[in-house]
Amino acid sequence: MFWKKHKWKIILPVCLIALLAFAFWYGGDAPGLQGWKAARRAPEASDALSGRPGGADGTMSAEDKLAYAAALAGEQTGEQGDAEYSAAQGMQLDPNTGLDKYGTAAVPEGKPVPVEPESVKLSDIRHKCTISINCARILDNMDWLDPEKVELVPEDGWILKPVEVEFLEGESVFDVLRRTCRQQGIHLEFSKTPMYNSAYIEGIHNLYEFDCGQLSGWVYKVNGWGPNYGCSRYGLKEGDVIEWLYTCDLGIDVDAYVAAGG
Repeated sequence: MFWKKHKWKIILPVCLIALLAFAFWYGGDAPGLQGWKAARRAPEASDALSGRPGGADGTMSAEDKLAYAAALAGEQTGEQGDAEYSAAQGMQLDPNTGLDKYGTAAVPEGKPVPVEPESVKLSDIRHKCTISINCARILDNMDWLDPEKVELVPEDGWILKPVEVEFLEGESVFDVLRRTCRQQGIHLEFSKTPMYNSAYIEGIHNLYEFDCGQLSGWVYKVNGWGPNYGCSRYGLKEGDVIEWLYTCDLGIDVDAYVAAGG
């Protein structure tokens, strides 16, 4: 009798509380749900973030993510591209956009320009470089990480400590990564992105993009620089040092903002 008389007085407040709890969680105050911490956001990027491309669920395709990284990177990198230098190195830039046909901007003076994989001829000359794979930034953001992936993160962040490997003249960063992962028994998953004429690294060691926030994924650096083009277009030289790094903030947290997405 009491329930019939007072049930709506009980049900309505309970529903309201549940609705408010859901709104709080979904609105971004819940750690890891949105994959972004305001205190870590680059000031120059704050306005652009509201216009981030993506599907209805907020995720971004490989093309979207690379394009978004490129759009934001211009204000973030300390080294500005040099169009005159890049053109002299053989980079064909559209005078109206300042980009090449794959949407790549000029590189800073002294940095290598992209090389198209289909135009490269491998030689028998062997060189050596160093490669490493590290996901230590996840350790700083464990509350963002997919709970099913916790056991995959090494205590020190190293999936592969720096190791010297051989490569053939003409090979790319991607070629070395793929071969090294195969030799070391490390999981690697990638996709082709014709728009950028490069491979896109989706996952290494079963740690994928978006596993630690919406702006997380794999990026690369060579000799401390985060290239503004894909890993298939970076032609290696003797002694190069390759770093593959898992970022939780689109590369900002590993000083490889331009290279987001590999």
